[in-house]
Amino acid sequence: MSDTGKRVPPKPFTVEEGRRQVRSFVLRQGRFTDAQQRAFDTLWPRFGLEYTGQPRDFDVAFGRKAKRVLEIGFGNGEALRFAAGHDPDRDLIGIEVHAPGVGRLLNALAEDDARNVRLYHHDAVEVLRNEIADGSLDEIRIYFPDPWHKKRHHKRRLVQPEFANLLVSKLAADGRLHLATDWQDYAEQMWDVLDATPGLVNRAGPRGSVPRPEWRPQTHFETRGQKLGHGVWDLLYDRIPALTESR
Repeated sequence: MSDTGKRVPPKPFTVEEGRRQVRSFVLRQGRFTDAQQRAFDTLWPRFGLEYTGQPRDFDVAFGRKAKRVLEIGFGNGEALRFAAGHDPDRDLIGIEVHAPGVGRLLNALAEDDARNVRLYHHDAVEVLRNEIADGSLDEIRIYFPDPWHKKRHHKRRLVQPEFANLLVSKLAADGRLHLATDWQDYAEQMWDVLDATPGLVNRAGPRGSVPRPEWRPQTHFETRGQKLGHGVWDLLYDRIPALTESR
């Protein structure tokens, strides 16, 4: 327990002694409020999924069988909360490593009495590898991941070839991958990686982007940035059988 009396949530990744791993995030938790602490204490059993490192039966977790959408790095949960209310027929899984954002969304979901959302407070790579079955996701969403804008930090960017192949393996045959970024250099890297990934086809054509789809709400930061002349790129990819799968 910390000096303020708050129980800081455990580290959202598996600690392996003697191994230093490059991750796409640094835990800059910010202020963890009393309301967020209460959310973890009282609402986590309702909405939270503890990482176990074992394949998970999401039919049991949600109490039904439905198509499923995964959002990686949901931040404060604005888009995930919007989707929960506007897409009740699908189940939504959110992953976020920063505890304050998880706490905010827990409170918002309780306020909405959401029934179709479950959350991980853990590293998305580990969750994808170990808890989500291949071909089980209708859609994967990655909105405004950390751009790691300094060139020496580009190795920390989430969208890399190995990770792209992992995403493809988890998508259903007719699934889709939706990314958004307001950093042009990162959009360029996303195109470099994803346009070359077997099993994905860019809906807008090579190095193409689409207008913001109706299922992604425009954030306050996005609105402010557009007023300042900043660009936003939505990249939409469809899952198709790779050549090795069709033989």
